[in-house]
Amino acid sequence: MAGVPEGFHRVRSHIRRNPRPSPKKTSGWVIVGAVAAVWLWGQVFGFSDASTAAPTAPAPSVSAPAAAPAAP
Repeated sequence: MAGVPEGFHRVRSHIRRNPRPSPKKTSGWVIVGAVAAVWLWGQVFGFSDASTAAPTAPAPSVSAPAAAPAAP
């Protein structure tokens, strides 16, 4: 293989780069998918820590009745 630089090889009269060992790392699309799944989960089911107890009703905001005029 004369004329082929180091780190390359000849394939069908073309010079190609040797394959490099790539570390197994998480693809960008997998990360985007995981973030989207968490976001959708929050949209559908919510992230609130609501307890099973019913919320307390607020006190009515009706004012006290006016005092009746004194009888003569």
